[in-house]
Amino acid sequence: MSLSTQAAREFKGTHTDGRTPEELRELVSHVGAELELAPAENIIEWAVATFGERFCITSSMGDAVLAHLASTVAPGIDVVFLDTGYHFVETIGTRDAVEATLPVTLRTVSTELTVAEQDAQYGKDLYKTDPDLCCALRKVKPLADTLAGYDAWATGLRRAETHNRVIAPVVGWDAKKQKVKVSPMARWTDEQVERYIDRHGVLVNPLVHDGYPSIGCWPCTRRVAPGDDPRSGRWAGTTKTECGIHA
Repeated sequence: MSLSTQAAREFKGTHTDGRTPEELRELVSHVGAELELAPAENIIEWAVATFGERFCITSSMGDAVLAHLASTVAPGIDVVFLDTGYHFVETIGTRDAVEATLPVTLRTVSTELTVAEQDAQYGKDLYKTDPDLCCALRKVKPLADTLAGYDAWATGLRRAETHNRVIAPVVGWDAKKQKVKVSPMARWTDEQVERYIDRHGVLVNPLVHDGYPSIGCWPCTRRVAPGDDPRSGRWAGTTKTECGIHA
């Protein structure tokens, strides 16, 4: 039996009881270094075999690379997408295409407040007046609430994307969320991502080919000039570089 097959079987119907934060933190302390140089597929296989249905991946739908990787290991795996109410139409379209074409369980997570309700409570266009609070309400809290049902989550973080992510571990402990955080593509270069997309025909958000290498909410995302930092279009004109999910 291949590791992928075994992991897929482990994924279905096992590890349904959550571990304590202490148990999870101890687990990470033993495996983080061991998996540092492992292929992305093997890292996902380890997570699926270890956490089963209490493991999910998250995707902002800039592309479907992580979702595709995970679906090859554990068909039916949960893919969490945060619907902030401010997404580009192209991003929603990419989400719908991922759900229609990949063997995954797409979980769209909405915010407690609609955009109109947030405007009424905090003032119009909170993303301008207090972008940190806007991200906290529309990204950070909804994700934290959703992850309450999981022990571990995988992200598409890559160290090559920005200097702020150089220290992102492949498998680490998220003290704020009290969860295991897995970044199977952390060591991937831009060229590796492109090769994977081309080899497997992976879905890519059309905005990527229109000058948006890093895609967030439409009010806070701008086109990036060729050769510039791919994330320089996020919160352009401010000192903000992250939404807070990975803080």
